Amino acid sequence: MSERIEINPRVCGGQPVIKGTRISVATLLEQLANGDSWDSLLRGYPELTRADIQAALQYARQSILNTEITALDAA
Repeated sequence: MSERIEINPRVCGGQPVIKGTRISVATLLEQLANGDSWDSLLRGYPELTRADIQAALQYARQSILNTEITALDAA
């Protein structure tokens, strides 16, 4: 995953992107959530590979697994 995802403050405001592109992980996730297929993404972003999409999904999964949730006190 780290071979395909990079975070650089000079690229897309530091958002995680597919390495060597300006395609953000968030953009890919949004398009997948909206029903776009992998094939549609690959046609829309010719520099993208299936492994890049898989890496974006794995990155999102790891981000969720490593997120600490804190309950808010009722005021």
